[in-house]
Amino acid sequence: MAVAAVCVAVQLALVLPGSGLGWDETVYVSQAGGDTPAAFFSAPRARGTSYLVVPVAALTSSTTALRVYLALLSGAALVGAFRVWRTLLPGRVLVCAGALFATLWPALFYGSMAMPNLWCALGALAATGWVARAVLRGAGRAELLGAGAAVAVVVLMRPADGAWLALPLLLVTAVRPRMFAALAAGLLAGAAPWIVEAFAHYGGPLTRLERAGEIQGGLGWNMAVDDQAKALEGRTLCRPCAIPWRRPGTAVWWLLLPFLAAGGAVAARRAGRGAAILLATGTGLSLAVPYLFLIEYAAPRFLLPAYALLSLPVAECLVRLYARARRPAGRPGRTVAGRWRVVALAAVLAAHLVVQLQVLSRVSASSHSTSADFAAVAAALHRNGIRPPCVISGERAVPIAYYAGCASRQTAGHDGSITPAGLVDAARRVPTAVLVAGGGPRPVYAPSVPPVFLAETRGAGTYSGYLFPPPGSLPVQARPGP
Repeated sequence: MAVAAVCVAVQLALVLPGSGLGWDETVYVSQAGGDTPAAFFSAPRARGTSYLVVPVAALTSSTTALRVYLALLSGAALVGAFRVWRTLLPGRVLVCAGALFATLWPALFYGSMAMPNLWCALGALAATGWVARAVLRGAGRAELLGAGAAVAVVVLMRPADGAWLALPLLLVTAVRPRMFAALAAGLLAGAAPWIVEAFAHYGGPLTRLERAGEIQGGLGWNMAVDDQAKALEGRTLCRPCAIPWRRPGTAVWWLLLPFLAAGGAVAARRAGRGAAILLATGTGLSLAVPYLFLIEYAAPRFLLPAYALLSLPVAECLVRLYARARRPAGRPGRTVAGRWRVVALAAVLAAHLVVQLQVLSRVSASSHSTSADFAAVAAALHRNGIRPPCVISGERAVPIAYYAGCASRQTAGHDGSITPAGLVDAARRVPTAVLVAGGGPRPVYAPSVPPVFLAETRGAGTYSGYLFPPPGSLPVQARPGP
């Protein structure tokens, strides 16, 4: 409980002030009601995050209210997910594991964000704990309902993560029909909205999967281990990731993770807790596979489910090291050496925490700068007559449209939802603008008018807008394109 309270306080102190919604967040939040038109919902996305934010987003557009709600909710979920393991692992191991996971900068940064990854992590941790309890102690009603519900949450948030979570858990419970059925029911219940939407808008789940694969660059053998390591220096998305590795020190803990997890598995086995830790480790590795070996880009948030589960064997290892370091050895010299080992271990963990907070501060500052850019462009559009109801297309139109209270309509790409001719037709009814960043050329479907300077941004340079004439006025020539 204390660990969760401290982590929530850190989020509110470092992430919340000056915070605005990021690109992906605007997509999820816009689906949850309120005054802003819903952004185009592309094939890879799932509705879980939108359902999560409805209680706040439907009532207020305040980012602060949303951040506080999510931070408090994630803190409570952190406590609940680790408590599932309380009958399987000692309290000191769970406290250590919770502290290790919750103080990673991706966990702190995304704790108050309208993003699915942390919720997948906590759901995966809870689901694996319920299954471990069922396997080792028998499957009662709590275990069956808990495991099914936790798997459903993960699938609802990110269907792919749900599949990689369910794979090892279904294998382990293949000879336990009741738990197997509970997991299968949770898998289907969580996937139901995604499947229904696939039939309604994509022609079926297989077609939607194909489109999702296209958007994500396809699944295949792609060694992204180095990309994930580089992204830990503070990149929320590394795509493409052919960049210099300027801060390798931020990934030292990540490189040690496999050895600490292996050491923890050995220590747990000697303590009679090997089966539970082995299940956590195997499930964590399963969740890491697609993001390390099957996609060609990286984001630290993708591995949060794996980190949550691997925090358990790592905590077993660290608790064992601490116990050995402070164990009296019978001679004063050895006692003093043991104390120094405790101090050294504490110093290493403190240095790790300092690095995580430094990266968190840097990532938060960058995020705040980006959202300030979106707000500046949106304000400039308002000053130039682009006010709701309105339509925005072009460079970063999705988040900027949310900030402006407009609908975003792209003519191509991942968020393609309108034809060039359709955009020109929309401009006859509502104020419409086409955005260009960094001095780029005029899109062929934009009106043949001089661009209007909107804002100078840190992230994308100069923003200009090609504004269609006000609805009802004489049309300005615009080439719809092919």
